[in-house]
Amino acid sequence: MLGEDFHTFFGGKGANQAVAAARLGARVSMVGAIGGDAFGKEQLGHLEAEGISTEHVRTRHGMASGIATILVSEGDNRIIVTPGANATVRPEDIEASRTLLREADVILVQLEIPAPAVEKLLYTAEEEQTPVILNPAPMQPLPPECWNKAAYLTPNEQEFVQLQEAYPAIVERRENIVVTKGAAGALITRKDGSEAVIPVRAADVRDTTGAGDTFNGAFATAVAEGMTLEDACRFANAASALSVEKEGAQTGMPERLQVEDRDL
Repeated sequence: MLGEDFHTFFGGKGANQAVAAARLGARVSMVGAIGGDAFGKEQLGHLEAEGISTEHVRTRHGMASGIATILVSEGDNRIIVTPGANATVRPEDIEASRTLLREADVILVQLEIPAPAVEKLLYTAEEEQTPVILNPAPMQPLPPECWNKAAYLTPNEQEFVQLQEAYPAIVERRENIVVTKGAAGALITRKDGSEAVIPVRAADVRDTTGAGDTFNGAFATAVAEGMTLEDACRFANAASALSVEKEGAQTGMPERLQVEDRDL
């Protein structure tokens, strides 16, 4: 097959969600790892230019930074991830960031880093009484007790099905699960077992890459600001709808005023 165009963008789920939150006014610190290559140096500079603290981003010299190869066709995307330095995030890195985790209003974590690091983060956050938003993307196994330590789970539709199949007891608990459903909005389940669909306004879709990351970054910002679950989803829906109207994961991530101008 012949492609029409090629572009290089900054990305990675953690970085994308950090940028989304920072553009929406959150004070963001990143915990993670980059390689000692040119991509890593560029990524670090880019995060800092976005106003994100990189004090807890470790550089793994002699390693490549994580790369995602994204194929976009007919407005949808397929992604091949080569983890690189992301695969080296260890429990001891999380412990070294304990003070940061203690001082945070909310922690947002994805599953593009190794499960032991995520497990350590969930236990540490519980000890420090800091709420965690766990975005199970890409879906990977965690010890069953870990899922209960997250204040919110934010799977997309496919990840929700995988979660149901692997951990039915977690889904049956139905506490604060937010399922992102693209153009259909977000399905939320509350602690009392009830559920609701938060609709999203139609968008002129050009590229869906990064829409879920924009939602999660915006949702974390809203939770940190004390919004209700429903209002947090409305805010996140508005941000993600704006993000798909431009190409690239971070290129279309909106600023705060753009989201507030959109009909929530």
